[in-house]
Amino acid sequence: MKRAPQRRVAVFTCMDTRLVDFLEPAMGIRRGDAMVIKNAGTAVLDPTGGVIRSLTVAIHALGCNELFVIGHLDCGMADLDVKQVEADMKRRGVPADAISSLKPDLEEWFGGFRDVYANVRRVTGLLVDNPLIPADVPVHGMMFDPATGGLEVVNAGY
Repeated sequence: MKRAPQRRVAVFTCMDTRLVDFLEPAMGIRRGDAMVIKNAGTAVLDPTGGVIRSLTVAIHALGCNELFVIGHLDCGMADLDVKQVEADMKRRGVPADAISSLKPDLEEWFGGFRDVYANVRRVTGLLVDNPLIPADVPVHGMMFDPATGGLEVVNAGY
């Protein structure tokens, strides 16, 4: 399969710009080696949402047989001021009813957290327990340090 990643791995990580062109070398991978899925805070909010959809495609359509959940130190989602963001949304014309209609509520919808390590453990647990992710696919949790380029194992999926 031409579009399949060479190393048959999928990486789920944060959209933080400090990870661009920095995380892959720390992992020893290059463009084309892995499927890379990103969102704010490496958050999974819905057991059938976009992240799970992308990982399911990576596994079942593109042959990935290993998943890496990679959080990072100094993540902005760990100290996100949801009230400030909500105020900015309203100031910029987002209707209050659009905000209040979010499920789960705005704070949960943003997927904020305080402890980056706990977030990686929570997300890896959600993936391991998700019936769409086969039990034979190891899910590893890792922490990246954007200041040093270091990568540490939070929990091994084997």
